[in-house]
Amino acid sequence: MTDRTDHLTRPTEFLDHQTEEVQTFIDHAVKDRSADPRTNAVELYYAVRDGVDYEVYGAPLTREGLRASHTATTKSGFCLHKSVLYAAAVRALGIPSRLVYGDVRNHLASPRLLEHVGGDVFFHGLTQVHLEGRWVKATPVFNKLLCKLYGMRALEFDGLSDSLHHPHGGGGAMEFLTDHGAFDDVPYDFVLEAMRRKHPKFLDAGGTGTVSGGRLADESAPTR
Repeated sequence: MTDRTDHLTRPTEFLDHQTEEVQTFIDHAVKDRSADPRTNAVELYYAVRDGVDYEVYGAPLTREGLRASHTATTKSGFCLHKSVLYAAAVRALGIPSRLVYGDVRNHLASPRLLEHVGGDVFFHGLTQVHLEGRWVKATPVFNKLLCKLYGMRALEFDGLSDSLHHPHGGGGAMEFLTDHGAFDDVPYDFVLEAMRRKHPKFLDAGGTGTVSGGRLADESAPTR
C-alpha cells in the first residue's frame, strides 16, 4: 500500500528542494544526512531559525521570492519565507511536511510595524512535519538574536511536541487565534489575498512585497 504521506516529500514550485541553493543550505545545516529523521528535523529547525534573519521589511512576495531556493540564498525573510524553506529542507531528507497558515496576536512589535500591519493581529505561516508517526508543528521564525533584542524567549523544537507560538506573558509574544489549514505547497493566491486584505499598508506600491526603509532589529523597543 502506498504511504499516504509519500507525496509530501516531493519538490514543488515553492518547496524546490531539488535546487542547488536548498541542497547547499542542508549541507551546512545537518551533520549527517543519514541520521534519524527527528535529529535532522531538529538540526534544520535551528538552522532556519537562527541562520536566516527574521526581517519583515523589504521582503519579496512574488512567486520567485517565496520559493525556498530564494530564501536559502538571501538568508532573510519573515514567517512566510522561513516556513517554506524549512518545509522544503526536511522534505529533501525524506521527512513529510506541509505549510500551515493562521492568524496570531503579536504582543511584542514595534509601533512602526503595528502601524503598517494595522493592529496586533498578523497573518502567519509555520510548518507541519511528520515525525515518528504523527504530525507536529514547527515555527522556526524568530531568530535567537532578535528574540534577545525584544526581551522574549526563543521558541525551541524537539521534534516531539508542537513548537507553535511564543506563550503570552513572562516574556511571551504570541497568541494563536485562527488556523486556516495545512497545504501541500504555498497556496499563492490565498496568501497574497490574505496579505492584501489584512495588511494593505504593509505592502509596497506594487503589492508584491512588504514596505522597505527599516530593520526590525533597529526597532526593538517592544510595546505591551
